[in-house]
Amino acid sequence: MIKIMIVEDDQTIAQTLQAELEKWQYEAFYVTDFQNVLERYTVEQPQLVLMDINLPAFNGYHWTQEIRKLSGVPIIFISSRTDEMDMVMAIQMGADDFIQKPFSLTVVIAKVQAMLRRTYDYAERENYLTVDDVILKPAESTITSDNQTIELTKNENQILELLFRNKGTYVTRETIITRLWESESFIDDNTLAVNISRLRKKFKTLDKTDFIKTKKGAGYGV
Repeated sequence: MIKIMIVEDDQTIAQTLQAELEKWQYEAFYVTDFQNVLERYTVEQPQLVLMDINLPAFNGYHWTQEIRKLSGVPIIFISSRTDEMDMVMAIQMGADDFIQKPFSLTVVIAKVQAMLRRTYDYAERENYLTVDDVILKPAESTITSDNQTIELTKNENQILELLFRNKGTYVTRETIITRLWESESFIDDNTLAVNISRLRKKFKTLDKTDFIKTKKGAGYGV
């Protein structure tokens, strides 16, 4: 199911959007902690983001720039700010489309569907992730390199999917643990360390000794 993240501080609007998206069989959720929008994005890995401009603490431009450091996920701005410069600024900051408030829910759904079609080809949806010459196939829970394939446990697979989707940066231990807890894996810090150790052994088998990197205070990365 397609997951959509709503970053809107007006709870009534956020709940209305969530309800309408769910009618169309999307998995929608909205942010309530506006200090940690990027962390929520990293944990949830949505396929599309609906972003307001005026937000508590940091505005939508800031969070769009932060998300763009990690991902090319489509971002649609929804804002009451109708000045042409606001629209230009949104696009320059990385937004893919702009919807003005007050809006029609029909228009929002149409734009969401159009954006998803343009961004993802579901008939031939990519079912694997790559870092260098290592291929992760989440649906199969395997990693492959040089025609050698190794199977992964459920936890190992989810950890690697999070790291692969954020390649080039570091994912905090807390983010990984939160992601796995939310999928009912019930993982703690010690269990995470064990899983990382096992993954490193598997990568060593593929002659990838230093594939998973650790940075003190930052977390793990690939």
